[in-house]
Amino acid sequence: MSRRTGSADLPLHGGRVPAWLGQRMTRLGAVLCEAIVLEYGRAELLRRLAHPFWFQAFGAVMGMDWHSSGITTSVVGALKRGLAPLSGELGLHVCGGRGRHSRATPDELLAVGARTGLDGAALARTSRLVAKVDSAAVQDGFDLYLHGFIVADDGQWVVIQQGMHGGRGQARRYHWLSEGLESFVDAPHAAIDGPGQGRIVNLADRRAAASRASQVALLQEMAPAQLVREFGQLERAPGAAPARVRAATSTQSTPGTTGDLFAAAGGDAAPLQPHLSLPDHHDVRSGDVVLRRLHGALAAAAECGPRDFTELLEVPGVGARTVRALALVAEVVHGTPCRFSDPARFSLAHGGKDRHPYPVPTNVLDHTIEVMRTAVTRAKLGNDDRLAAIRRLDAQSRALEATASGPSLAAFLAQERAASHAYGGRSVFGWEPPAGDAEMSRAG
Repeated sequence: MSRRTGSADLPLHGGRVPAWLGQRMTRLGAVLCEAIVLEYGRAELLRRLAHPFWFQAFGAVMGMDWHSSGITTSVVGALKRGLAPLSGELGLHVCGGRGRHSRATPDELLAVGARTGLDGAALARTSRLVAKVDSAAVQDGFDLYLHGFIVADDGQWVVIQQGMHGGRGQARRYHWLSEGLESFVDAPHAAIDGPGQGRIVNLADRRAAASRASQVALLQEMAPAQLVREFGQLERAPGAAPARVRAATSTQSTPGTTGDLFAAAGGDAAPLQPHLSLPDHHDVRSGDVVLRRLHGALAAAAECGPRDFTELLEVPGVGARTVRALALVAEVVHGTPCRFSDPARFSLAHGGKDRHPYPVPTNVLDHTIEVMRTAVTRAKLGNDDRLAAIRRLDAQSRALEATASGPSLAAFLAQERAASHAYGGRSVFGWEPPAGDAEMSRAG
């Protein structure tokens, strides 16, 4: 069976990504995917996209709102735009998206099949089945509105889809991975990412097999009008309905279960999965960041910057601030799953479009993209010295975590905001003014 890697709470946010950020997200997202494929292979990129913690950090490092449900829409859109010109080279194809784009997924998969020789009809059927499971078999109160399907030339795929619960102002993201998938109805998810809502109806759990079988049998044996009568009788007096009707509507899959399909048989609790709870507050607080990891990145940037970047990379404009951003970008490329438990930390690379934790430093973001683009281009030509430098930066960050010290999060953010104008700071509210002008504006 495929792995379930955890869950997370996502505040539901509206709005659009401004063009100036969307274009940069497209470029950075594409080049980071290229770097991961070069370093670890295409299958590893799919595994990471199926990991909800990594996916959230991936969006945060691009300058999106670090805790927002909008990361799902913007990242899927950025990858669809950015990887399209590289589909022949990387063998990756991004289909679907939000709203009307999600409904076009089957047709897009048929077109991918025609270009690559894959069975497009089978992929389209898979797309529909995945959507049906998360909208019908798993009844958790969230209405699907986004469906992204990323397929490789070898037929492996990952699906990222998201539902909303307007009444609660929450979103739930679902991740699927074809690797190890044996059944669409026996615990198929790689991860469910979203807010816990208590007990839910999950007919996709393997322990619901008896209920599924009973439902099929009922449809074969009983006329619709008779089913309606029997169901009404069950609601009035559960014991009065025929046994096969009670079995089909029961949430218990085996005798002795608790009725919670995420619990183990016999009433024992299922093994706890990693759970990322993304808060409603927009500002990044100290509790949202593992400071020792941040201090390790800052120390590595200070130690490795002059040697590996100013001299080796020789990209115009790259200075200490860009190297600090690259330390977090390097972790997105090379980090292991346990290091993405605090996705807020990755927003400290390039800020956020809503001015939290600080305005997007567009100059720094542009330099990051250029450094990564130069490194990937050289690696394709057989010279991976610059990708190796980024790899060393990540390794040094981890090595220094145990001993590095640094500023408090509040002091770090204050420094970033004070320098925002010099870095080309920009948000949905416009360009960031010089620090003195900003102070006077707030005072007025």
